[in-house]
Amino acid sequence: MLAEAAIFLTAAVLTVPVSRRLGLGAVLGYLLAGAIIGPAGLGIVFNVNDVLHFAEFGVVLLLFIIGLELQPSRLWTMRKAIFGMGAAQVAATGAVLAAVAAAFGVQPVAAIVIGLSLALSSTAFALQNLAEKGQLTTRHGRAAFSILLFQDLAAIPLIALVPLLGVGAAAGTAGNGPDLLEAAKVIAVLAAVCIGGRYALRYALRVVALTNTRELFTAMALLVVIAVSLVMQSLSLSMALGAFLAGVLLADSEYRHALEADIEPFKGLLLGLFFMSVGMSLNLGMIAAEPLKVAALVAGLVGVKLAILYGIGRTNGLEPGSARALAISVSQGGEFAFVIFAVAAGTGVLERADADLLKAVVTLSMATTPLLAGIDGLADRRRRARSTAAVYDEPPEEHRQVLIAGFGRFGQIVARMLRAKKIPFTALEISPDQVDFVRAFGNEVFYGDASRIDLLRAAKADEAAAFVLAIDDPDASVRTALTVRENFPNLPIYARARNRNHAYRLMDAGVRVVWRETFLSSLDMAGAVLSGLGYPEREVAGAIETFRNHDERRLYAHHGLHNDVKRMQDLAKAATKELEELFAADAADAAAGPDQQPERRRPAAGATPGRPEHVSP
Repeated sequence: MLAEAAIFLTAAVLTVPVSRRLGLGAVLGYLLAGAIIGPAGLGIVFNVNDVLHFAEFGVVLLLFIIGLELQPSRLWTMRKAIFGMGAAQVAATGAVLAAVAAAFGVQPVAAIVIGLSLALSSTAFALQNLAEKGQLTTRHGRAAFSILLFQDLAAIPLIALVPLLGVGAAAGTAGNGPDLLEAAKVIAVLAAVCIGGRYALRYALRVVALTNTRELFTAMALLVVIAVSLVMQSLSLSMALGAFLAGVLLADSEYRHALEADIEPFKGLLLGLFFMSVGMSLNLGMIAAEPLKVAALVAGLVGVKLAILYGIGRTNGLEPGSARALAISVSQGGEFAFVIFAVAAGTGVLERADADLLKAVVTLSMATTPLLAGIDGLADRRRRARSTAAVYDEPPEEHRQVLIAGFGRFGQIVARMLRAKKIPFTALEISPDQVDFVRAFGNEVFYGDASRIDLLRAAKADEAAAFVLAIDDPDASVRTALTVRENFPNLPIYARARNRNHAYRLMDAGVRVVWRETFLSSLDMAGAVLSGLGYPEREVAGAIETFRNHDERRLYAHHGLHNDVKRMQDLAKAATKELEELFAADAADAAAGPDQQPERRRPAAGATPGRPEHVSP
């Protein structure tokens, strides 16, 4: 096992970077790696079916993460694009391709399976390409995401129905009727999973989260997926369907981002292994024996999808350039087709030779996407060179949000102000008890450690407009600041500091906007005390201004010396004496009267030497 693992890892490490460098994407790199080490290549690995069976768990994890993303509110906002453009694309493409397959003599059931399977595009491939080009938030990027989301939804029942089609055909031949008891059993178990799982899963995740053991929470996340998948498998249903249901059940839970962050590495590795196993299963001899036939099928598949997708884009208001970009981005075959064809061949819906041919067509269709995108990009640059009025897709403002790390008394005040101004935000909190408490009052907050880069990416930190660092624990706060500053250098950080030392540590981490949480409130209380003791309001205001300016100058002037305890002690004594002299001078000025006061310019709060104007106390 270790030897084969080393072979797979070596092949991936050598081929995927080259494929990415050539602009072909990681998926093609995995496919190429599998083809090289597989039976048709160097013949290093032969147990293709065993590897493929194991690697299909990567698709299961992918479906789980897709389910996590399907919050009802998000679906409702995108309902027109998802169920309009998505349904139109799958229906139109599936009908055309099924008709073509039937015209070539394929049986009706098999033709429908082929048409609908080839209508699906590669979610992993398309979204990766769009993300690399920064086009996910453009109009065609959002349209592509909506279509891919509907395709993922459509793949679930299709994967589940294919085995039933094969079993149904066999049962029809034998003259047996449907097993109503078995159907009732399936419905009962599905209902138990949907109803009981919604509450039981959250309770179990909360119990594990209270242990504050990261690896245990990761194990729990994997256990959720595996357990629900095994339940589905015991009912002769798709494991992917079970994983999808588990994801949907947890889509609006406080653990959604943490689950996604923990599952993502396993999903990525197993999907890579899945693509490699698909590459291993490619019949290169068949492709070499019938290159013209394979090329014609690839061209036909991509051509049909390009035409239909371009028409859908134009019908929904996309400009010609955006419609072309949409068509190209999702014109390839998808990874779900590999799963469906494998299931169809195993249940007798498709002949094994036909399934192998279709797998090769889907694989090669992926190679056309970067080539077509490159050609379209070159043509677009030439068009822009001839025109001074180029039209660009602008990212929508609604994607600009605020991330709040830490949802205690400090972060909640910020969140209330943002909510009142209708500014969207995502709050992350590591304490399960605090998450339960604030959610009971109607606040939406997610469980997770904001210092983890995978969790920040899952929470879309790369699309955020601001990052509010309100974590109470100084060590966790600084750790989070370093992670954000290193991975998202353009994301503004507004940090809360518990004390002076915490403020210095945040400044060392590159944070320039720091609030000491009790500084202003303490000054306000000191002013109230002075007023209560009978001091005039003008004198109280002057004393507070003097203290504030002096303390802020000292804070930024002493930054860099805070690790030298002896030096800081001497500076504190000197600062105390200096402050007493300032108050004495103010008192003398007040006693002398306004006509005899010397002209002294006290620096304004926003112009303190050594302190950036946008930094607050």
